[in-house]
Amino acid sequence: MSTIATTHLLYLHGFRSSPQSMKAQKVAERMRTQHPGVVWWCPQLPPSPREAMDLVTRGIQSWPRDTMAVVGSSLGGFYARWLSLQTGCRAVLLNPAPFPARGLASYIGEQTAWHDPQERFVFEPVFVDELRAQEADMARLAPLHPATPEKQFAIVSKGDEVLDWREMQAFCAGGTTRLLDGSDHAISDFDAHIDDVFRFLGL
Repeated sequence: MSTIATTHLLYLHGFRSSPQSMKAQKVAERMRTQHPGVVWWCPQLPPSPREAMDLVTRGIQSWPRDTMAVVGSSLGGFYARWLSLQTGCRAVLLNPAPFPARGLASYIGEQTAWHDPQERFVFEPVFVDELRAQEADMARLAPLHPATPEKQFAIVSKGDEVLDWREMQAFCAGGTTRLLDGSDHAISDFDAHIDDVFRFLGL
């Protein structure tokens, strides 16, 4: 586990999700109440993966790479791993999507947001191509910057009803992985693990 204190923390939500997700809200509340001096950012990500990472990359441009960290859930976990390879920062992956281009190809078309069904967006075919490009980036960079227990902490649920835990486990190889026997995609028992997330972040 890392002992370097995080000074800047980014949270990346999953597909059809938002900063209103359960885990994002729990992390945000702890940041507000226990770590008010730490820079905290949990943006609403656009559906385009390229635009999402452009937004994030611009937003963290001035952040210190050695003391910043990113937490990502599901598709946000994939983004978090991609971002850690781009910047060298630490990453916490929560049931990360290992092959999002494959997984989201069947979601092309109009979608509703989980936390506000009135909010709709269109997931376009080109977005799958953007994910493939990011997967190629990751395949190229990962061997050059392998994950380590100090750089990456993952929580993977065997009971995930959306993603295959074996693929997630392989995706997280090299870092520290907590494999949960049950739980679910949302990690509904996140309260049991949030202390270890913050311990990894040095907070």
